[in-house]
Amino acid sequence: MYFKNRGATERPSRSVVSKKWSLFLCLGSFCAGMFFTNRMWIVSETKEGITRTTTVEAERLKLISENCITKFLQQQDVKLVSKDNFGILDKTISNLEIELAEAKAAHESILSGVPISEEIEKGESRRRRKYFMVVGINTAFSSRKRRDSVRATWMPQGEKRRKLEEEKGIIIRFVIGHSATLGGILDKAIEAEDKKHGDFLRLDHIEGYLELSSKTKTYFATAVNLWDAEYYIKVDDDVHVNIATLAETLVRHSKKPRIYIGCMKSGPVLSRKGVRYHEPEYWKFGDKYFRHATGQIYAISKDLATYISANQHVLHKYTNEDVSLGAWFIGLDVQHIDDRRLCCGTPPDCEWKAQAGNVCVASFDWTCSGICRSVDRMKEVHRHCGEGENALWKAAF
Repeated sequence: MYFKNRGATERPSRSVVSKKWSLFLCLGSFCAGMFFTNRMWIVSETKEGITRTTTVEAERLKLISENCITKFLQQQDVKLVSKDNFGILDKTISNLEIELAEAKAAHESILSGVPISEEIEKGESRRRRKYFMVVGINTAFSSRKRRDSVRATWMPQGEKRRKLEEEKGIIIRFVIGHSATLGGILDKAIEAEDKKHGDFLRLDHIEGYLELSSKTKTYFATAVNLWDAEYYIKVDDDVHVNIATLAETLVRHSKKPRIYIGCMKSGPVLSRKGVRYHEPEYWKFGDKYFRHATGQIYAISKDLATYISANQHVLHKYTNEDVSLGAWFIGLDVQHIDDRRLCCGTPPDCEWKAQAGNVCVASFDWTCSGICRSVDRMKEVHRHCGEGENALWKAAF
């Protein structure tokens, strides 16, 4: 490159920057540009990342906030629930417990190979109907004549029994399980009898004298799953019962929670082997049992039957079924009602009381733990101590 100076001769000018340095400067500028450009992209991406992270965190905070608000409102709603609504909630929970127990029973029946009875299959439709009481008459394979004596006296038959169920909400069934050989001759005899009368409740239970506690537990669990009733009663097949008087007695305690009614007693604990009612676990009780209803007849309210159904797998069984039932309630807030009309004697005791206007609920002989020679004497007891054929339809309950 040449520069001309005025008044001077032209001469080549000195190069300001050599070609070598120019090349280095160009390369340096290029690298610097790339460096700063890359830094700006990183910063931009970082800022964008920060923005995205902040958005995610914001969404999380929003969800947490919404959950907290929802939980807070739910807590406020709970505080605003009235006592009446608590009753509705209790009823719903009770229904769910019943459905769960029924599902467990059906599942266990399938696993054990025992066919589900028609009663259980119809349980869903029956549960929609509200009944007043279920009377389960405990019976055995060998007690056909006892059952016939009950059918001929205080247990309505045929159309009268169906009318009693529909109009009064009273269910009456003979309660029995099955033999050790399922489907054997004993079971077939019961099936034939049930086909004729239609008054049995079959249990998933092996019959046996030493299995009465287990049978009682299974009865209440099954009955509460089949019928939605206020009360569930267990009675022996050699006891006379006035059904209308029983219903009128129970209706006095309606709407009360956890009712356990019967003739309360506290007998001696028999520790000596070989005697009747021997208690192998006598050492748990001392000399006398706690107060419990005698086993000939007793009634419990629905909440207690539901409790048995829900906890049947952990309820301990003692030799005597009435002791077992009392033991299941001993630690609960249960109202024990001692009503001596549930354990009147046979004539003339129940007859005198009926003439005085104090009709007995149940009659039997203490010496026989039932009516002595009940097959022969049930009609006599019914004739002298019965409440009358029209009592059921005149009773207000």
